Amino acid sequence: MASDQCIGVLTSGGDCPGLNAAIRGLGKAALDRYDMSMIGFRDGFRGLVQDRTLRITGEKLSGILTDGGTILGTSRDKPHKMPLGDRTEDMTPAIVETYHRHGLEAVVCIGGGGTQKNAMRLMEAGLNVVTLPKTIDNDIAKTDVSFGFDTALQIATEAIDRLHSTATSHHRVIVVELMGHRAGWLALGAGIAGGADAILIPEIPYSADIVADAIKRRAKRGHRFSIVAVAEGAVTVEQQQQIDDLVQQKKDAQDKDEKKVASDALKKFHEEHVDHTLRLTGQLEQSTGMESRLTILGHLQRGGTPSAADRLLATRLGSACAEVLAKRQYAVMVAARGDATEIVPLPEVAGQKKLVPPDHPWIQAARLVGTCMGDE
Repeated sequence: MASDQCIGVLTSGGDCPGLNAAIRGLGKAALDRYDMSMIGFRDGFRGLVQDRTLRITGEKLSGILTDGGTILGTSRDKPHKMPLGDRTEDMTPAIVETYHRHGLEAVVCIGGGGTQKNAMRLMEAGLNVVTLPKTIDNDIAKTDVSFGFDTALQIATEAIDRLHSTATSHHRVIVVELMGHRAGWLALGAGIAGGADAILIPEIPYSADIVADAIKRRAKRGHRFSIVAVAEGAVTVEQQQQIDDLVQQKKDAQDKDEKKVASDALKKFHEEHVDHTLRLTGQLEQSTGMESRLTILGHLQRGGTPSAADRLLATRLGSACAEVLAKRQYAVMVAARGDATEIVPLPEVAGQKKLVPPDHPWIQAARLVGTCMGDE
């Protein structure tokens, strides 16, 4: 099938396993099946601004399916707020110029929630865009799952498995912090799969006293250790009330100054919340009288070889994206829907989050096997 389409592609936001598999799936289908040409832009949207490119060829795609990370590099730079030395500027006009200089038909933006919003800004600037959903957090709206999640889930579960032996040997409480931003999918899934005794996620505000009571009940039954899986965005009941109040203040703001005050207060809260699992660990030790230790998995969850499921998903989404481009369907995200794919209008995705519903089957399963969720 002959084509005169030249497609740009970039990876943006945090790295994760499956990015290279998605680039490969998109590239091989676009080059071989649809006879397109393809240009990669290095380090996310900054590459579009600075016109730093990598010509995507069959040779470049060879052997990258199993590699973690991204051959294009990535960054968290935003087109409309890009740091340039000691200042921040809207570099959207430079991106538009690069786009037209290369005669691009469209640009494919592979990334998480922030990337979806930034892609929509480019759409609003008149560019043809298509996105793919990538994140270990699994919090992108309108897709069943995002690639990167399965591998991170496997890594986190293995870590909890390993922590069981030391917790048992030393009769300790082990608190393990997992990523997930402000969604609980990763902590919930890994906590269930790893047999955690308590799982704390952002969607269910917790009480440290309730967690401590659950640990003490286990100790009375002869289980002198506990594993507590905590999402990085988990909050107490009191902290959730604080957030709700600040969000309401932001909504009720009468002018920009009032809105900025509320926004800054929210930002400060989240910045100061980064050590919440350390504080929780101390609280649990004091309340239970059991030695408690904290493990933060951090970026370990984002690295390494992608799982078979993530390779399959990324290849499915990437190759389906090439088909969407061939049909000249733009301003959409290619979503996973069952074993198939589906295109979703980008405005329905950008700015939205897929959080864990309180009645989700995973939560029900966790409660039925006796896992403490911090609320009862």
